[in-house]
Amino acid sequence: MTVTEKAGGEWRGREVAVVGLGMSNIALTRYLLRQGARVVACDRKPLAELNPEVAALAEAGVELRLGDGYLRVLAERPFHTVFLTPGMKKDLPEIAAARAAGARIRGEIDLFLERCRGTVIGVTGSAGKTTTTSLIAAGLERAAGPGGELAGRPVYVGGNIGRPLIEEVDAIPPEALVVLELSSFQLELAGRAPRIGLLLNLRPNHLDVHGSMEAYAAAKARIVELQDASGWAVLNGDDPFCTELARRAPGGVAVFAREGATARGLAEKAAARGTPPRAAYLEGDRLVVWDGHREVEVLRADRLRLRGGHNRMNALAAILAGWLVGAGPATMAEAAAAFPGVEHRLEFVRELDGVRYYNDSIATAPDRTLAALESFAEPVVLIAGGYDKGIPFDPLGPAICRRARAVVLIGTTARRIEEAVRAAAGEAGRLPEIRHAGSLAEAVRAARELARPGDVVLLSPACASYDMFRDFAERGRQFKELVLALDPARR
Repeated sequence: MTVTEKAGGEWRGREVAVVGLGMSNIALTRYLLRQGARVVACDRKPLAELNPEVAALAEAGVELRLGDGYLRVLAERPFHTVFLTPGMKKDLPEIAAARAAGARIRGEIDLFLERCRGTVIGVTGSAGKTTTTSLIAAGLERAAGPGGELAGRPVYVGGNIGRPLIEEVDAIPPEALVVLELSSFQLELAGRAPRIGLLLNLRPNHLDVHGSMEAYAAAKARIVELQDASGWAVLNGDDPFCTELARRAPGGVAVFAREGATARGLAEKAAARGTPPRAAYLEGDRLVVWDGHREVEVLRADRLRLRGGHNRMNALAAILAGWLVGAGPATMAEAAAAFPGVEHRLEFVRELDGVRYYNDSIATAPDRTLAALESFAEPVVLIAGGYDKGIPFDPLGPAICRRARAVVLIGTTARRIEEAVRAAAGEAGRLPEIRHAGSLAEAVRAARELARPGDVVLLSPACASYDMFRDFAERGRQFKELVLALDPARR
């Protein structure tokens, strides 16, 4: 019996609901349909506002429940499984009713992890997921090339980035290496974990959906806690939550940190449980790895094209993850050195009148903006503000006072950020100039007026974008368009 036949037998004739018709759940619906499931697809948007592929699903036999009352069907009839879109609240009455009636509540990633025969590396954290996932993939692809340590092994990238992999899952061979970026929402719906689970950091985020920091942390911890003894947790030795989680890891623990003593100490403690020690850390301006016996330099930090100390940590984490699946640390490091970065993440846009403009629209929480501010030695004119996710801005105030010449505030959080800056100004001994703008276009114009030659204008909002934009990518694209349209002849 083939894998596909086995899957088909599992789902054939089952009544399944798929809630939320974004890209990954459209792919999931097609997959389930091919396995013989009877699928009801639900979304709050009307058909005209959804991806055109949804109409094709209806033509293929999917029952659509759209618009107001789209969840009512979950309480009206029994389902074998209800697949939820990531980010949806799990305690809605209709979902509770489906669970009470016997439905299993899952996500697309959980099904992928159940079906995938390859070795999966999962990456999560409050910041740095996409960059680190991309660094790991670049290193594995280099190692999988001719003459490399992993020559001939296919590499797949998915989860929160790239294309959904669920439709390919049954064709992914056992020797494949799969790198997944995983959000807290995806992990919350998972019943299993990747073989290599990487947790970069934990900072307040998505509290508007999770409801509390405790719930958010519990979701992140699943990437380690759901592993078995054959798994490896790759953890940040400088993050208190990660170091506490290391004690609960069922399998091996590899540690990355800013200092060797921290990384080696935690790795040695984990090794006492029977796994070989693995650590990566900074030694001055060198990135080094340690196997319990010797320390080996793999890269000088000034060779990284990525700016900021946080990206050195991302590179160390990626080197460790690749090492655990057989890629040489030096190979992973060379790939990291060559990596140009990811769009909307400290992305250089242009230089105009001696001022450099950077797009860091991915900064949807204060800790990301803190890291961005520390990435520049130059004076900064910061553009910040947006949708309120319920995260405190207190830690951001001192950093803005210390690092920013001026700040231009937009969105619903503008007043809250201003309050945090003013509260920090007394202790900092300085108050940056503060302006408010009614739009991103107005903010870009104000930032240009405020900036002097040698400055950096940085879009790093510290907030989500939903009050003004569809998502952070739309915000970042608009910022780049506005900056590229600035006329050198006018100020």
